[in-house]
Amino acid sequence: MSTRDFIEKDYYAALGVPQDADAAAIKKAYRKLAQELHPDKNPGNSQAEARFKDVSEAYDVLSDPKRRGEYDEARRLFGAGGAGARAGFPGGGGFPGGGQAFDFGDLFGGAAGAGTGAGPRGAGGLGDILGGIFGGAGGARARSQAASGPARGQDVETEATLSFEEAVLGVTVPLRMQSPGSCPTCAGSGAKPGTSPHTCPVCQGAGVTSRSQGAFAFSEPCRNCRGSGSVVDDPCPTCTGSGITSQTRTITVRMPSGVKDGQRIRLAGKGAPGRRGGPAGDLFVVVHVAEHPLFSRKDDDLTLTVPVTFAEAALGTTLTVPTLDGTVSLKVPAGTASGRTLRVRGRGVPGKGRSGDLLVTLEVAVPVRLTPAQRKVIEALAEEMDEDPRPQITAALQSGGDR
Repeated sequence: MSTRDFIEKDYYAALGVPQDADAAAIKKAYRKLAQELHPDKNPGNSQAEARFKDVSEAYDVLSDPKRRGEYDEARRLFGAGGAGARAGFPGGGGFPGGGQAFDFGDLFGGAAGAGTGAGPRGAGGLGDILGGIFGGAGGARARSQAASGPARGQDVETEATLSFEEAVLGVTVPLRMQSPGSCPTCAGSGAKPGTSPHTCPVCQGAGVTSRSQGAFAFSEPCRNCRGSGSVVDDPCPTCTGSGITSQTRTITVRMPSGVKDGQRIRLAGKGAPGRRGGPAGDLFVVVHVAEHPLFSRKDDDLTLTVPVTFAEAALGTTLTVPTLDGTVSLKVPAGTASGRTLRVRGRGVPGKGRSGDLLVTLEVAVPVRLTPAQRKVIEALAEEMDEDPRPQITAALQSGGDR
């Protein structure tokens, strides 16, 4: 990306967001467009591929607070669309030589001095003032040259559905996914088997061509090799010379214990392979967790509701309570009220420091049907304990009304 592109391209329009959009809005717009325009969904559609590259370039700049600040400042200084950048230069359209594009990085970095015998770079020129905006002297040319070298692979996103137990305890799962990868026919070279790419004779492998015009030096991606630095005379029939095909692969991924529903896990280097020897991208796994028939989760604690009989709640008992990896004994004190929660420490979600707890809520089960003998016993118990609360409630209400 040249400095002129940096100034003239409207990255906000590319993503369809206003200039004051926050990071979340920019990310949401990018993800929506990237899904719609991805080459896998639009095979053979060159317009969608070009639009996908524009959207990716815009997101690379606007998602980085530092680069976004530099971009906004450059457009403020020179005017959106490059209008201000062209002001004051002779020739048609304001560019030297009647409208030819030139590299602002060369101009502001002191390239003029190199061609006129002036002082060294950085000696009080515009490069000192604007170096922060354009990434320093010759920054645009360096980025163009970097484009012909190793390129990092794309990040890939996939989804995984885990059971409740797997999410809490951790699990190793195979993920079957489709993503760009090195062409198996040409091993990523882009050349037909039996042939190989050769160094571009125009740029000598640099990926850029340069020329001088008066006091200025101009550089642009090499048109012969399109900035790659190499030429493929006989393209691979499988990938048509790109070196990349859409492939289905299966990888084994370790899901850590305690992952939550909707969590996005980053696996470095597990994404699409890089180009020309570059590093692989990252794999992002969005986790979906199924519900459990007994347990629920609250942060790192597990929750469980256990029914007890009236006799157990009144007299006390010891219950055998299930956990995700076995059982545990739980002592219920005498006189326990329905709805009381007891804590079993360390039997929740495993953690690196401290594991969560198991929270057991006791619920007194009331029988729906009673035998005559059971009814007689309960009636006798109620009479013995004088448990009818209605007289006390009536008295309390009357007392409150009197006040």
